[in-house]
Amino acid sequence: MEPVDLTSDCSRCFGLCCTALPFRRSSDFAFDKAPDTPCQHLDAGFGCSIHRTLRADGMTGCTVFECFGAGQQVSQVTYGGRSWRDDPGTASEMFAVFARMRDLHELLVLLDEAAALASDPEVVELRGRVTALTAGEPDEVLAVDPFALRVRIGPVLERISLLVRGAGADLRHADLAGADLRARDLRDADLRGALLMGAGLRDAVLGRADLLGADLRGADVAGADLSATLFLTQPQANAARGSAATRLPRRLSRPVHWT
Repeated sequence: MEPVDLTSDCSRCFGLCCTALPFRRSSDFAFDKAPDTPCQHLDAGFGCSIHRTLRADGMTGCTVFECFGAGQQVSQVTYGGRSWRDDPGTASEMFAVFARMRDLHELLVLLDEAAALASDPEVVELRGRVTALTAGEPDEVLAVDPFALRVRIGPVLERISLLVRGAGADLRHADLAGADLRARDLRDADLRGALLMGAGLRDAVLGRADLLGADLRGADVAGADLSATLFLTQPQANAARGSAATRLPRRLSRPVHWT
């Protein structure tokens, strides 16, 4: 089975995130956009005409988003390189497939990390199953129930996390928004689903803390050591406020706006 590319490559995508997804005018977006509608900044080559100045132009949300490679998978594999502009009749279906494909690719990112953390036959089986789903025809992808997959995969990821972390602080789903956590021992902590919006984590050492699903929007992680954290994804890092001194897991890219 061919490996799936889980890193976004906008040059091979038909601007699917800029078209399929809706957003509302807010601190993250400068204007409203309806679903299945091209953004006003999407150019003729499916690129963003303000890509270099997104944050300055009030489009912070765009710099946080990550499709995990679903865009090019749908554009180049599922639809064989034929865009929704070339074939307008496929547009609504392609946009729906993109949303479902992103769910699958995010699960693969988490399963790949679990496989790197521990040798586990159940992880291998699930990776193979999800990978096969990403190669399906449009109707097959749309028939996937991502919620059922998460219910199946979630306990496996938790088991791997416990195996790696041991007994750390139990802060799962804790409301830590705006909290000063700089002096808190968060090594090996369970922070799954924790609300960390605007939290103070400057220079903190999180060790093998599990950050699956944690909300890091606006969290100050300047100088923090996140290099060994578990299940931290690119959108979570993008949403935080880091610096050149912040240490990230090798699987993640340093957000451009951190420097």
